[in-house]
Amino acid sequence: MAESILLLRVIKTIVGFLGIFGNALVCFVVFKTKAMHTTTNAFIFNQAVIDFMGSTMLLLGSNIPIPVPMPAGLPGDLLCKLWVSDFFLWAFLTVSTINLVFLTFERYFAIVFPFRYPIYYSRNKVVVMMTLTWCLGVFSSCYNIVIYANIEGNCVSLTIPGAQAVGVIIFFLQYLIPVVAILLAYVHITVVLKRGADRVGPQPTGQSVVEALDASLLRARRNTFKTLLIVFITYVVCWTMNSIIFFMFNFGYPLDFNGALYIVSVALVAINSCANPVIYAVKYRQFRQGFKKIFLRKETNVLNSDAARPVTVS
Repeated sequence: MAESILLLRVIKTIVGFLGIFGNALVCFVVFKTKAMHTTTNAFIFNQAVIDFMGSTMLLLGSNIPIPVPMPAGLPGDLLCKLWVSDFFLWAFLTVSTINLVFLTFERYFAIVFPFRYPIYYSRNKVVVMMTLTWCLGVFSSCYNIVIYANIEGNCVSLTIPGAQAVGVIIFFLQYLIPVVAILLAYVHITVVLKRGADRVGPQPTGQSVVEALDASLLRARRNTFKTLLIVFITYVVCWTMNSIIFFMFNFGYPLDFNGALYIVSVALVAINSCANPVIYAVKYRQFRQGFKKIFLRKETNVLNSDAARPVTVS
């Protein structure tokens, strides 16, 4: 038991440090690179801020000792319900999931419905979407506050009426519905991009300026699409095991919180907080060029043809 707890603590600590550094770097590059001040990158910036906060909670929660026994009164209740319950950690993880949905559908409308896109994704509406992302994520995590209580100096998880139904609802709202919605969006985006590639076709040397811009725009969109698709696949890989385990746990499946299966599932969830910066560094051309321009002091060409359009393209 002690060994498994120590192993999980080490994993969370390492992932926490990596997540803090990586997501801070993403925020810095997006903020400093004017060509990245687009709607898509605004959602990516928001995702990095969320994952930065989640990584911070992961690091602090794994290394700050909890007093035994818990303080009496309001201080003990707050410590139990907000800290021991990992309320903030799971709130940020949930906000991250919701932001990924908003990010995906931003790309969906930009590619599938480009003429309607400026209407749906004006600056004010994007701000509302991001605010809604945070509010929904925090609100949906309040279940932790309800089920934890400080009883005689011990922070314990209570069995409440309807816990099974709540667990199923959480599984659908925080995992299954987002995954299915994002998957369907990417299938449609793939079809639209394939049709666009067929229309553009191989470009001859003497192509017009308009044709060259169309081809460049398509390449930029496909690069962003592939990057975010990898982000989604990583999310599914990291979250599926833990989500299914807790779904089964709600129906009476015996769960060993010190067993290898649970430790691996939690480790994967933690890894998701630091995975995106690696994906951007390897796959996202705009991020790589912004990074080089800032840190390697190299003058680069325009990052891509759609970067100058702050609303309609990424």
